Amino acid sequence: MKKINLAITGGLGRMGQQIINSSKKDRKFKIISVTESKILNKKISGFKLQINSKNVFKNAQVIIDFSTPKCTLEILKIASVLKKKVVIGTTGFSNKEEKLIKKYSRKIPILKAGNMSLGVNLLVYLTEIASKSLGNNFLSKVYEVHHKYKKDHPSGTALMLGKGIAAGKKLNLSRIMGKKYLNKKSFPFSKKTNFNSLRKGKVVGEHEVKFSSGKEIVTLNHESFDRALYSEGALAAAKWLVNKKPGLYSMKNVLNFK
Repeated sequence: MKKINLAITGGLGRMGQQIINSSKKDRKFKIISVTESKILNKKISGFKLQINSKNVFKNAQVIIDFSTPKCTLEILKIASVLKKKVVIGTTGFSNKEEKLIKKYSRKIPILKAGNMSLGVNLLVYLTEIASKSLGNNFLSKVYEVHHKYKKDHPSGTALMLGKGIAAGKKLNLSRIMGKKYLNKKSFPFSKKTNFNSLRKGKVVGEHEVKFSSGKEIVTLNHESFDRALYSEGALAAAKWLVNKKPGLYSMKNVLNFK
């Protein structure tokens, strides 16, 4: 069986290390490089950390990136020249950066997801269905919890859920985006979709969507207990992407949700 040559970026990060561990257990992958944005004279899980460059990525078939928005765009610039496929799990992109990613996807296959978990992507799908079915008589809000080290808020997953709510109404997320709260014990429903992010302890990830008519509340939620959910999802995405043509894909494509 021919293995997929894999490059992993953000090797020192929590997800970078988890992807290294998961890919070492998966016989379909061969790790050929692990990178960081700065030169560091150290090893991680037996792999020497290297700086992102053409030389480091030239033998890779797929690059899995969990880093920072700035670093991701640097990687995409290199990948577009080398015609490499990229799985992006990085979150916190600005609208301008999102447009740049879409531009790069015209040259190379890119799969981008704020969360790689099967369960989370099912939750997003169900959120879209609920939003469409319940209609404008129900208000909505999104709540998420992550470990205290997570910097961006709302999380990429929370924004995916927001996009699911918007898609159910055939709108863009910007049209329904309400207030973004941080570390509030409670937060209100409003005519737009409000978000509340809680940062505490070592929580892997909790996400919840509520729809309220004022007379009843519909709740959809998901809890993550093991970071391997995300790394295994990223590897599934890499396997799926390896034979794809240029374009911007999501886990919805991988899981064949209609």
